[in-house]
Amino acid sequence: MAAVLHGVLAAAVTPLRDGGDALDEEAIGPLVGFLAAGGVDGILALGTTGEGIMLSPDERRRAAELFLASRPAGLSVAVHAGAQTTADTARLASHAAQAGADAVAVIAPPYYAFDAPALAEHFLAAARACAPLPFYVYEFAARSGYAVPPEVVRELRERAPNLAGLKVSDSPMEAVRPYLIEGLDVFVGQEPLALEALEAGAAGCVSGLATAFPEIVAELVHERSASAHDVLTELRAGTSRLPFIAAMKAIVRERGVPVREDVRRPARTLLPQEREAALGCLRRALIPG
Repeated sequence: MAAVLHGVLAAAVTPLRDGGDALDEEAIGPLVGFLAAGGVDGILALGTTGEGIMLSPDERRRAAELFLASRPAGLSVAVHAGAQTTADTARLASHAAQAGADAVAVIAPPYYAFDAPALAEHFLAAARACAPLPFYVYEFAARSGYAVPPEVVRELRERAPNLAGLKVSDSPMEAVRPYLIEGLDVFVGQEPLALEALEAGAAGCVSGLATAFPEIVAELVHERSASAHDVLTELRAGTSRLPFIAAMKAIVRERGVPVREDVRRPARTLLPQEREAALGCLRRALIPG
């Protein structure tokens, strides 16, 4: 099917308040505006960086609606609908389509390592629930606890006409290559792999760092910038030692967006020294050297 997503998508944080117990609805619009001004081509809402799997179905539906209502013309919004069960996943995928999403992405259900036949039926149900909206398999073995076999993706390509591609957040590049399947758009999730993946035929990057550094990831992908690659490689190394989602929220707030550091428990906010480390990453990225 025709590509809808392209280039750079920011894997957006989800603004929360009340110690992480409630959506911060008023902060979603300013966050979307910040990301659009930073030059990204789209947003992935409620993915790993967006704490989607930690939110209730009602919260996920409401947040998706707010991200979609806030998007300016020309900015695509894909909604992550992955959940623990097929029924919940299909309901979230259907809601995203009805709410006007540009695409739906689904990660393999975590905890149990489901086999290929089970995964094929799970993804097929999700794809059908949002059809004819473009559907993307979200491959991230480190978060699901296991990898989606490439043969599942090939089977889905034959059975789900709306399968458009994948987000592949695995590393190193050798783990990404099996998913570079002809006719499907692949977006990498590890920014240090983006240039190599683009050379190998990937369509773009869905980036957690782009929620805080949209202009740098946009430069990396749009201009194939070696200097942006170096900055993002350092950022990925520096932030990987911190509670990543809280660090992204702290940096976004420092950049003038009214996003609280609040995260959904059992995730935690930053210790003072971690906050200083996160803001140090910001200073080094925006004022290199």
